[in-house]
Amino acid sequence: MGKRLGMTAATEAPVYADAALRRLGEAIKETGYRFVPVTAATHERVNRRPANARARTLRDVLGWSRPFGPGVLPDDLVTLLDEAGVLDRDGDTWRSRIRCSTLDGGLFFHAAFPPAEPDAVFFGPDTLRTCDAVTAHLRSLPGPPRRAVDIGTGSGAIAVTVARHAPDAEVLGVDVNPVALRFTAVNAGLAGVRVTPVHSDLLSGVGGQFDLIVSNPPFMIDPQRRRYRDGGGEHGHDLPLAVLDTALHRLAPGGSLVLFSGTGIVDGHDPLLAEAATRLAGTGFAWRYREVDPDVYGENLDDPSYAHAERIAVCVLIAERCR
Repeated sequence: MGKRLGMTAATEAPVYADAALRRLGEAIKETGYRFVPVTAATHERVNRRPANARARTLRDVLGWSRPFGPGVLPDDLVTLLDEAGVLDRDGDTWRSRIRCSTLDGGLFFHAAFPPAEPDAVFFGPDTLRTCDAVTAHLRSLPGPPRRAVDIGTGSGAIAVTVARHAPDAEVLGVDVNPVALRFTAVNAGLAGVRVTPVHSDLLSGVGGQFDLIVSNPPFMIDPQRRRYRDGGGEHGHDLPLAVLDTALHRLAPGGSLVLFSGTGIVDGHDPLLAEAATRLAGTGFAWRYREVDPDVYGENLDDPSYAHAERIAVCVLIAERCR
């Protein structure tokens, strides 16, 4: 069958697997499926309940990533999972290698829980928050962007949000992870919008300027260096700041950046805000920064990597190049 979706994509999976995943998504839509993604800590707590040891419904299988067996899902959905190469079987214990979450009525495939593969594609509460911030920004603009890019597109949800609000724009979703680009292509197809997946480290693989750059890059301090989670550097800010630096050089006149990130607050001091302010000083960009939630992912404060922090906040930075 070839390389399965969700596995390390050293070899490109057959096209029919992605087509089967698209058909699976269309079939799931017909069921009225809805699933709001939760944090990893909440997911673990809910799944630890004895009654949740095995799946009983489609949401259990494709939302909560619970093991299941014959008879839980309709045969046509099982067939599509098999054809897409995302169903693992061990006797009567089966597991889906993907999850499916919903946003604004759309379906988005991403990695199963827990996202153990090094090339796992994550979709969680910050994805929803970022899409909300991008939507609010798009509504505030005098007109839609003509060319936009989502850096580190992952599932493609943020790029899809842009394309929905700016249907005539050229929208790119760039990522270094080939699995993310395949999810983006499938998810954009399910949403009925035009998003072009491009393999690129930041914007090194694409040329030209952009009217809108959006990004929700990894921003956590992660000793395991997981690609979907680790932001790099002492505070987890290396990648978010690299996105900012890239935007300063690649935004067209009047163009804007929407960067959703996070930071450990140290003795009341926000090190991400301080570094961003330094980089933006004297650039001629108008910018604003706000905390979206002052206290998230508190379970990480027990990790030695966050021993310096009193809380973890998520924030959004919007920077606009003057015309």
